[in-house]
Amino acid sequence: MSKDSWAPNQYEKFKDQRSEPFYDLMSLLNKVDSPSIVDLGCGTGELTAELHKKMNAKQTFGIDSSEKMLEKARAFQTDYLKFELGNIASWNPGKQFDIIFSNAALQWCGDHPALFQNISKNISQGGQLAVQMPMNHDYPTHTIADELSRELGYESREHPLLLVEDYASLLFKLGFKEQKVQLRVYGHILNSREEVIEWVKGSMLTYYQSRLKEDQFKNFMTEYRERLFKVLPDDKPYFYPFKRIFIWGRK
Repeated sequence: MSKDSWAPNQYEKFKDQRSEPFYDLMSLLNKVDSPSIVDLGCGTGELTAELHKKMNAKQTFGIDSSEKMLEKARAFQTDYLKFELGNIASWNPGKQFDIIFSNAALQWCGDHPALFQNISKNISQGGQLAVQMPMNHDYPTHTIADELSRELGYESREHPLLLVEDYASLLFKLGFKEQKVQLRVYGHILNSREEVIEWVKGSMLTYYQSRLKEDQFKNFMTEYRERLFKVLPDDKPYFYPFKRIFIWGRK
């Protein structure tokens, strides 16, 4: 069984860089009067509170599977902004919302056609979907982790992301009347390639940490660092290109 390996402090080492796509995603939303909102994969809740305020929402729910993240999120909780523990892959509230928002979370879920269909049925008529997901799974940080886990006989992580154009087709099939689907590259300027590892330790590598014993993960990281540094140049500063997909649709 996997354990909760999310570490809010590690994740927030690059808080400003990780927050930028959130604001870019939020800017895609049309302004509506007092919407009801769900943030799937709300994390520490600070940005969910920003979303709630910016959209002047009547009610916002943040859903996350990490109790560690929710411990921090509950500091932002009010009568109109709530945070709940839940599995976003199987989320089924039994009612519809005006906006379903998800920033850097759905890439952890499998079977995206089924996932988006499930999410879509919980959006009210005229409502909006806004999703941002990292698409950097073909960068050495990810490919080397996948390769190493297979060699060591560990459970490799699946990458369920579709092609960019497939998401556009999927939104059409699900009845969205308007849509914007785009790929964007963020250029992060880090002090060194060491910081690339610190970056993925707060996100992608939590998958392996949650499934390995402490000594196994330590050995995994030693070999991972060695292999990665054979590929990444020892540049200072280090330019870290990071691809993300943005998906917006209106029912």
